[in-house]
Amino acid sequence: MHHRQLFLRHVAQTSDAPLAIEITQAAGNWLWDADGKKYLDLISGIAVSNIGHGHSAVKSAINDQVDKYMHVMVYGEIVQSPQVQYATWLTNHLPSTLNSVYFVNSGSEAVEGAIKLAKRVTGKTEIISFRNSYHGSTMGALSVGNTEERKNAFRPLIPDNTVLTYNDPAAIQAISSRTAAVIIEPIQAEAGVITPNSEFLQQLREACSTHGAMFILDECQTGFGRTGTLFAFEQMNLVPDILVLGKAVGGGMPLGCFIADIASMQAFTHDPVLGHITTFGGHPVCCAAGLAAAQVLEDEKLMEHIPNLLQVFTSKLQHPKIKSFRHAGLLMAVEFYSVEDNFSIIKKLIDKGLFVDWFLFAADCMRLAPPLTLTRHEAEHACEIILAVLNE
Repeated sequence: MHHRQLFLRHVAQTSDAPLAIEITQAAGNWLWDADGKKYLDLISGIAVSNIGHGHSAVKSAINDQVDKYMHVMVYGEIVQSPQVQYATWLTNHLPSTLNSVYFVNSGSEAVEGAIKLAKRVTGKTEIISFRNSYHGSTMGALSVGNTEERKNAFRPLIPDNTVLTYNDPAAIQAISSRTAAVIIEPIQAEAGVITPNSEFLQQLREACSTHGAMFILDECQTGFGRTGTLFAFEQMNLVPDILVLGKAVGGGMPLGCFIADIASMQAFTHDPVLGHITTFGGHPVCCAAGLAAAQVLEDEKLMEHIPNLLQVFTSKLQHPKIKSFRHAGLLMAVEFYSVEDNFSIIKKLIDKGLFVDWFLFAADCMRLAPPLTLTRHEAEHACEIILAVLNE
C-alpha cells in the first residue's frame, strides 16, 4: 500500500481534501515529491523555514546535540546548555525588560503560558483580543481572537474573553481595571496581512500601562526577520510585557516560547510551586537548532535582502485579476476577487511547481511567505509563473 493511502487511512486529517503531496526531500528553497517533481517553496512551512530547508549549520547543531544528550528532565529544573545559550541569545536581542524566556513546544503553548502568566501577575481575569487574529487551536488560544465559526463547535471555551475589532479605536476604551491582558498580533497574518493603523498599537500599549494590564504581542508568524526586522514590534515604537514566539523560533524543529521580565516570570515558582510546567518544552535538540538558525539569520544578513526581493513581487504582481497586494516584508497576501478564483489559481500554481497556500481568515487571498534565502532569480521565476497562470 502506498504512503498516500496509508496517510489517508491512519493519519488524522484536518480537512476533507488534503493536498496529500508526499514530500521526500527539502533543501534550500525547494521541495521534491515522491515522483521527483520539484516545487519552489513560497510559504516556508507557514513561516517556519525562514532560513530555508536543511541548512548545514542547523543540521550540524542537531547532530552535535544528539551526540551529547536529548531529553533528560522536565523543563526548568536542571541546567541544559542549549536552553541557556538560546535564552541568552534571545534576550541579548530584545529590550531589557524582556529578559526571561520560558520555552515550550509550540506557539499555541506559548500563548497558553502567556495568558496564565498575565492572570497570575495581575490577579485579574479579562483577556482582550481581536477578531481574525490567530493565536492557536488549544482551548485557551482558541478562546482569544479567531472567528465565531472556528470557536462555536468547541464551546464552552475559557470565560471572560472580550473580542474586539482590530484597528478600531473603541478597543482602546475597552481596556479597564479588570483587564488582565491584551493579546494582539503586530500584523494580523491569517486575516490576510492586515497592518495596524497609525498609533493603534502604541495607544493600546499605553492603555495597558494605565490600567495595569499586560500587553502581549504574538509574533509567531512575524518574528525572525519575516517583516524586515528581527521582530515586527521593533518598527512600531513599543515594547510588550510578554512576547510570544513560535514557528521559526525552532529553526525547523518544534519549539515555542514566551518572554517577559524575570520579576513577572517568578510568579510561576510559588503559590503554587511549578505553576507552569512542561515535559518536552525547550527540548535541547530543538533549542540547539533554533539557536543555530537564529545565528544564520544574523550572520548571513538575510533581512538585508528583503527590500530587494519585495521589489520584485510588488513590481511584477500587477494584473487585472489581482484585487490588491498587501505585504509586511516577505509576509505577502495576493487578494483575488473571489475565494473560488483564489483556490483555482493556487491549485494551478502547485501543479506548475510553486508551493503556495491561502489564509485561514482570508480565503480570497493567496499566501506568499518564502524563505528569506530566496534569490532574486527565484522571485522573478515565481512571478512569471503566477502571471502566466493569471493570463490563462
